[in-house]
Amino acid sequence: MIDEIAYDILRVLRRNGRISIAALAQEVGISRASAYSRVEALTRAGIITGFTAEVDTARLGLGVSALVFCTVQPQQWMSFLRAIDELPDIESARVTTGEHDVMLIVRSVDMESIQSLVIGTIAALPEVTKLETVIVLGEVFRRSYVLPGDIPRREPISVESGLMRFTRTDQSRQSRV
Repeated sequence: MIDEIAYDILRVLRRNGRISIAALAQEVGISRASAYSRVEALTRAGIITGFTAEVDTARLGLGVSALVFCTVQPQQWMSFLRAIDELPDIESARVTTGEHDVMLIVRSVDMESIQSLVIGTIAALPEVTKLETVIVLGEVFRRSYVLPGDIPRREPISVESGLMRFTRTDQSRQSRV
């Protein structure tokens, strides 16, 4: 199902999700019927999960965003997930490893609203045992998705045990302590 043509289709759709099937077919170098059936097959297989518009959240008035890291009581996962799903100002929720269980990306109109959401709502959830908030100073880029072919080959490195919290820089660099 996932061959090079399918990846080409996904690359084109990543650039322009509104492209017509005829233009998609031409850009990928396949027939219109083949492009249509391949997009349908990718959708039925759950690889394409939908089409949406990308928006500039700052221009919409949502100029403040934060990463909220939550630690959740293990017995209350389902209750926590239901509670955060009800909060429309949470853009994304990701289960994580490390010190916290979940990373939330939240957006709002101003710092007071972020503070109210984080302290007054998320921290007040009985399922949350610990919370850490990081204010986003600027968004450099956001990819809608990454394809396997986008990832370059890299040389494996040996990582000493316990270095997962930070990455060492080049040893020749001077420390500014």
